[in-house]
Amino acid sequence: MSGARWVEALRRARERRAPLREEPRTTAYRLVNGAPDGVPDVTVDLFESLHVVSLYRDFSADEERDLLEAMDAAWAPTSVYLKRRPREARHLANVAREALAPEEAMRGAPVESLVARENGWRFLIRPAQGLSVGLYLDMRDTRAWLAEQARGLSVLNLFSYTCGFGVAARAGGARRVLNLDASRRVLDWGEENARLNAQDVDRYDYVAGDVFDWLERLARKGETFDVVVADPPSFATTRTSRFSAARDYASLAEACARVVAPGGRLVACCNLATLAPRRFEAQVTEGVARAGRRGGPFTSLGPSPVDFPASAEHPAALKVRVLELT
Repeated sequence: MSGARWVEALRRARERRAPLREEPRTTAYRLVNGAPDGVPDVTVDLFESLHVVSLYRDFSADEERDLLEAMDAAWAPTSVYLKRRPREARHLANVAREALAPEEAMRGAPVESLVARENGWRFLIRPAQGLSVGLYLDMRDTRAWLAEQARGLSVLNLFSYTCGFGVAARAGGARRVLNLDASRRVLDWGEENARLNAQDVDRYDYVAGDVFDWLERLARKGETFDVVVADPPSFATTRTSRFSAARDYASLAEACARVVAPGGRLVACCNLATLAPRRFEAQVTEGVARAGRRGGPFTSLGPSPVDFPASAEHPAALKVRVLELT
């Protein structure tokens, strides 16, 4: 794509986000969503004035330079960070982190951290912390849904990362939120997010460990939750387990269903583009049945079409299904 065509596509993408640009309670959203916005293999996430560019194929040095120059012409961003995302990031990210996610800004001023807003909530963003910067923007509408549902409920937030769902649930009046993740570092980050939103922090509700191990422990103790949110990475490895969404989601759904209270809801999420929605739903249904539970019809949630446009040729990768269990 020529520089002039890039500039035009980038300008059009920004105009499509007008409803979000005019919403002062949200300053974090996707500015470019790849091919549906006319910029294949490129996404750009905006956090306040920070632009985070992700590349999903090998761009040459000249292509990268041309893209960044097109961004300068289209938007004049004050700070730009770059993420080069290999198909198998789990294999390469540890050995080539600086090449994949440079700590230095590619354009403009360096940013160690900033606070961005989503639906009025505040989240700490750290653009130099690797491929992920602190908030997955495609879950904005699902977090808003959870806040609307959460009053008086208990919520289990699995694979919690920096606890965005935890913040949303607490903001919506949940009586308890238990956040589980394999990484203590991101849970500490989640505690910072809670404090940014004037939420009390109980360290016992930020638990580091293998999610499958903890689901088994909770089930053994007979502990249940009104809402269980399962938002796993597509691939994950811990000291005690290996998880692949394509292969293992039924097992995850089974383990989750064992700790959903009667009449409670399982929020099953998957961002693996190659897992078709019907196959994903079939895995969730299979897992729930294995646990001896029954569920009502699926309610589908997902990313906002304003900043995550999709098409028949380029469907949304994110799938969110809510199932009430009896």
